[in-house]
Amino acid sequence: MLYFSRWKILTIVITTLIVCICAVPNFFPETTVKSWPKWAQRHIVLGLDLQGGSHILLEVDSNAVRKEKVETLRDDVRRVVRENRLGAPSAVTIRGPTVEFRIREGVDQSLALTKLRELSQPLGGLLSATGQRTVDVVDAGGGLIQLTPTEPSIIERIRQAVEQSMQIIERRVNALGTVEPSIQRQGIDRILVQAPGLGDPTELIKVIGTTAKLAFRLVDSSVPPEQAAQGRVPPESEILKGSKAENEQPYVIERRVIVSGEDLTDAQPGFDQRNGEPIVSFRFNNNGARRFAQVTQENVGRPFAIVLDNEVISAPVIREPILGGSGQISGSFTVEGANQLAILLRAGALPAPLTVIEQRVVGAGLGQDSIDKGKLASYVGAALVVIFMFLTYGLFGFFANVAVAINVAMIFGVLSLLNATLTLPGIAGIVLTVGIAVDSNVLIYERIREEVRAGRTPIAAIDAGFTRALATILDSNITTFIAAAVLFYIGTGPVRGFAVTLGIGIITTVFTAFSLTRLIVATWVRWWRPKTVPI
Repeated sequence: MLYFSRWKILTIVITTLIVCICAVPNFFPETTVKSWPKWAQRHIVLGLDLQGGSHILLEVDSNAVRKEKVETLRDDVRRVVRENRLGAPSAVTIRGPTVEFRIREGVDQSLALTKLRELSQPLGGLLSATGQRTVDVVDAGGGLIQLTPTEPSIIERIRQAVEQSMQIIERRVNALGTVEPSIQRQGIDRILVQAPGLGDPTELIKVIGTTAKLAFRLVDSSVPPEQAAQGRVPPESEILKGSKAENEQPYVIERRVIVSGEDLTDAQPGFDQRNGEPIVSFRFNNNGARRFAQVTQENVGRPFAIVLDNEVISAPVIREPILGGSGQISGSFTVEGANQLAILLRAGALPAPLTVIEQRVVGAGLGQDSIDKGKLASYVGAALVVIFMFLTYGLFGFFANVAVAINVAMIFGVLSLLNATLTLPGIAGIVLTVGIAVDSNVLIYERIREEVRAGRTPIAAIDAGFTRALATILDSNITTFIAAAVLFYIGTGPVRGFAVTLGIGIITTVFTAFSLTRLIVATWVRWWRPKTVPI
């Protein structure tokens, strides 16, 4: 076990050096690091509790969710009416939280009720076993049928909207360059967002709070906007305003969506080659490209609208079929506006508007205080460990202290390589790792002592100590690593920060305690040829 081939020595030394070098950027000012090559700029990001940042509490607009639910139900009722020839789709109207449909004469009322009741499905999710349904269908008499979304179905939709919003918010915040934002659900309809390093939450709120629902819809040319504004809007169309760059010009837009933003696979900011104006280039998936190609082939010469959050960005005329599944959005953007729109489109649309309930900035003073206390705890703990090992094991204690120091450097190197976020609990995980690393060396050294007492020669005792302690070291560290993995997967925020540093520390501990310490001891034995073991 004390013999090392040349390639093993090189592997251990080079691995140790490379990982430790990864920690070097953390000891230089950020302005200096930015001038380095891109691959050398990876460093540890301090968490919200260490460097401060933005704290925002958001609330999902439940009224918008209810409105969308009712409008979706209206569209479904119109589809059923059209497919089964139960009457004119225009006879389907919304009255408050209810969708109403009056059956025309000559239509079988029982058939209409049967078809419309098919829209009421058992409520999925956790409430599926309660017998709740999504829609209440009531025969109000006189040929009037009323359909109302049930309250449990609306609550379930709000819950889904919160979960979808959390995923989209995380993608949007990460696109800003913020590492490891903390995004947590609070109550039924609230989301807490904490972004380290952002001293001004304005930009964060602007990106998070934009719904970014993109849709491609045809312009209804059957009615001029002026007549539609007087109340002559076709039932399958609506009036939408243009952007401020177009002086909010009104458009009559068909409600039917040709392609939605859900079919986008990519969106990137760029510049128009003709006039140099900022644009956003987009690309559809196969389904979106097929539908877009079909509609543009069938409607050459008609204008279509690019609608973002119920605002018409532009309404170009279809000059020829668009078959490539890609295109561009222009609308008097600024460079920053085009970049933000691309971020929003790539991340996806929020299922419902978000309202900022609370916003504040966590000051750096609190973070610095935490850093100082964390440093003090780390220094005191490390000093006590060094003194204990040196007094207890002498020269071998010095070897262990060198290995522990390299172990800590490797932890910082791996954290830097991963661009991980270091929190105050993460510092606690590093301090705990120092104790675990020393524990591995203690197991080896005590085993060596036992072998010496048994009468073995120094080299045989050292070799047996490393060999027979390996199984115990692996058992103890594997069980600890499993605990760290469980904390990482089921924990949130600070708990995950602790689990990350602890898990990385366990991996580096096994490497340094067995491979690196063994190499140091083997080198010492080869050079000094000891007659006794100074332990």
